[in-house]
Amino acid sequence: MAETTTKRAEDFDFHPGSIVQEWLWDDDVDDDIRQWIEDLTGEELVDEDYDAQVDGVIIWWRDGDEEDDLADTIVDASTALEDDTPVWVLTPKPGRDGAPGPSTLPNAAKTAGMNAAMPLTVSKDWNATRLRAFGKGR
Repeated sequence: MAETTTKRAEDFDFHPGSIVQEWLWDDDVDDDIRQWIEDLTGEELVDEDYDAQVDGVIIWWRDGDEEDDLADTIVDASTALEDDTPVWVLTPKPGRDGAPGPSTLPNAAKTAGMNAAMPLTVSKDWNATRLRAFGKGR
């Protein structure tokens, strides 16, 4: 199990010692995902009030929140980041409560000056989509 857990956390491109900032946490998030990240990094996730440099960002987002609010959150979360800092938006999978429409995340990312990659399945209920600034590839 530890190997699978580490592999899933590594999919996020976080590393031991990384400080990862978490946005829009609520009681419906997948605590296993949070624990995978903390186990890999050896650090607790920090919240959106953390005001120092971070090495990665995860944003939990559900349908029902405004698309413009998501774009604003992406901008707020990525303002002080390096270009290659991993920024992920986690959304409920299609068919689950809170699953966004197919264009919501790409539109919000575009408004925020980012591209949205293809989502990864990271748990039975959540997908994760990496965002990159326009012109940045992997």
